[in-house]
Amino acid sequence: MKISVSMYSVNRTVRQENWSAVDFIELANTINLDGVELLDIYWQDKEKEIEEVQNVLQKYNLVVSAYDVTNNFVKGSAEERADEVEKVIDGIKVAKQLGTNIVRVFCGDIHGELTYQDGQDWIVEGLKKSAEVAESEQVYLAIENHGLLAGKSEQVAEIIEKVNSPYVKSTFDTGNFLLVHQDPKEAFDRLKKEIVHVHFKDFRKKDPNEDVNGFRSTQGVELIGAVPGDGQVDLDYIVNGLKEIKYDGWLSIEYEGLEDPKIANKEAVNRLRELLK
Repeated sequence: MKISVSMYSVNRTVRQENWSAVDFIELANTINLDGVELLDIYWQDKEKEIEEVQNVLQKYNLVVSAYDVTNNFVKGSAEERADEVEKVIDGIKVAKQLGTNIVRVFCGDIHGELTYQDGQDWIVEGLKKSAEVAESEQVYLAIENHGLLAGKSEQVAEIIEKVNSPYVKSTFDTGNFLLVHQDPKEAFDRLKKEIVHVHFKDFRKKDPNEDVNGFRSTQGVELIGAVPGDGQVDLDYIVNGLKEIKYDGWLSIEYEGLEDPKIANKEAVNRLRELLK
């Protein structure tokens, strides 16, 4: 298994210091990584920056583990949903330019008067249309368990089954299941045959005395991002399970805590290296 860090892991630094993808890769080169995970939300001048990214990746002998598209298929109009499909298709093209065959995708969230069935039908439709291009380009669309609709493993599994494409699989986010009150171990056992990409993440419960805003779960519990191993996720179970199924893809750290992201990500990489021994 190979280790990368998502650019989202240093989101606070990116926003505060106006980092580009190149700045992030410069950091990645200092913390013993095999690759980096890039996101569509951070481009300022995409075409120019892609070329710069290609050059700096080559300079440091790094690769792109995955390219993340921030899409949402749960939109009220057909035109809006078509725009989201185009966003994913553009992500496939960018992924090819960056040399990765993984595009992380979202499904979407229920909101307003929409029902679960409305949302699921639109997601399946959007993924089927996107998968036509993904299949021709041999790029995986890896659904992250994220949000109210596809936050649980059974929802991800059902959507993958309904789309019925060999190129629509799972980005298994180890931490996000806690936000929908599902045991990550149970989720892993259900999805392990569908995993093509892993987000290595952990959360802890907010201390009652902490004066900070956490991530609120579906039951109103506040969770705080943690360096992997300091939270509630049994990461040993998941890593050992990945070894058992002979997973040879990427483990991409996604840190969302309160500590300095530069320090926290370096520690996360070191801990993951130990787990993989």
